[in-house]
Amino acid sequence: MDIVIVGAGAMGSLFGGNLSEVAEVTLLDPWVAHVTAIQQDGLTIEELDGSETNLSITATTDPAAVGRADLVLVFVKAHATAEASRWASRFLASDGLAMTLQNGVGNAETMAQMLGEDRVVAGVTSHGATLLGPGRVRHAGQGPTHFSTRPEVADQLSKVAALFEQAGFEVHISENLDSLVWGKLLINVGINALTAILRVPNGQLVEIPAAKTLMAQSVEEAEALCRAKGISLPYDDPLARVKEVARATATNRSSMLQDVMRGAPTEIGVINEAIVRSGEAAGVDTPVNRCLGALVRAIEDSYGMRVRVET
Repeated sequence: MDIVIVGAGAMGSLFGGNLSEVAEVTLLDPWVAHVTAIQQDGLTIEELDGSETNLSITATTDPAAVGRADLVLVFVKAHATAEASRWASRFLASDGLAMTLQNGVGNAETMAQMLGEDRVVAGVTSHGATLLGPGRVRHAGQGPTHFSTRPEVADQLSKVAALFEQAGFEVHISENLDSLVWGKLLINVGINALTAILRVPNGQLVEIPAAKTLMAQSVEEAEALCRAKGISLPYDDPLARVKEVARATATNRSSMLQDVMRGAPTEIGVINEAIVRSGEAAGVDTPVNRCLGALVRAIEDSYGMRVRVET
């Protein structure tokens, strides 16, 4: 199977690297230094046990250089999903699948506008990864990956799932897309913004009393919204699940923290702010998520004005 990873940051590199051992994989990413390092020295993954794996894998910054793909995995930030879809339209096979494993809500719908609903599938993953530098990522947490299926793609998706399992990923297939997407969204709601604001790895959120309180409040708001919308979550106790993920990925720097640290746009709009927008439509108050969203926006708006610590 020919696979193209669009967005070879921490998660894209982790999945692309593992899949490259069982399939033909191409990493497509605009970060020149990262792509050049992979081209010259391979992709290095620091494993959960501290060991390192170096993989020879095709990488490019040029969408025109990518050949036909049976599967496209999209790992870009939400604000880049439309552009990633345009890239994928150039090389995704007519009978191929494009899958989003991104954070937040709305990415599959954006992809479908460009690629067609029949070729787009959504999934969520509990794996965590941290980008250490050009050509280097750390596998910082593991857990199941879920794919959402429907009858017309069931056979193709079964083959994809089998391939993922060969690559070492635990895969489950479900027909309940809303449950999967919102289940992952609640985890992001409880972790990402707080880590970005506090500048701490995931595990610290369950060690700092005030952070633990804010986590609980933001997740409770999102859970109330799901009840109002009639969405059944894939776990019985949302807050317990969020804490479990935070502990399982204790050393991981969330994607939003990584964005803030390098002064890049975050995905707050499809995470906490998505809870606020949906809450307004459903008549559910979400003051904590509104505040977390505003704080992250203030951080983004102040990137160029920060006081630097002199050493």
